[in-house]
Amino acid sequence: MKFKIILFLGLVMLAIISACQSESQLEFARYYSAGSLVYQTKCQNCHGKNGEGLLSMIPPLTDTAYLKNNRKMLACLVLNGLRGKYVLVGKPFEGNMPPSGLNQVDIANVLTFVGNSFGNKMGTISIEEVGNNLSNCK
Repeated sequence: MKFKIILFLGLVMLAIISACQSESQLEFARYYSAGSLVYQTKCQNCHGKNGEGLLSMIPPLTDTAYLKNNRKMLACLVLNGLRGKYVLVGKPFEGNMPPSGLNQVDIANVLTFVGNSFGNKMGTISIEEVGNNLSNCK
């Protein structure tokens, strides 16, 4: 009987400890999971399930250095799209990414997802950060 009680209490303690996450971890999980859905419905068709892109028309989302170096303009790219010729990952691309029509919440969610998928590790890209970056769009 004592063994069962000790086992039960041990399992309860283990469940409590493993369920404890900081507020920032919970916030990241909310952004990331919502961003996964936005990516699947709005981005995956062109950029691919694994962010691999498409030949010389659609760039991959796997270039960690590009994403980190251009973090402040990512929200503008998502909102306004991209047209013409550009070089990414050392490769030339030519095509049009249409404006997304996404609101700031969805942009923050999808950027958090992309920024932490496909080999990227950028942490949470918050709604506040997206709002600040969008105010500087050219």
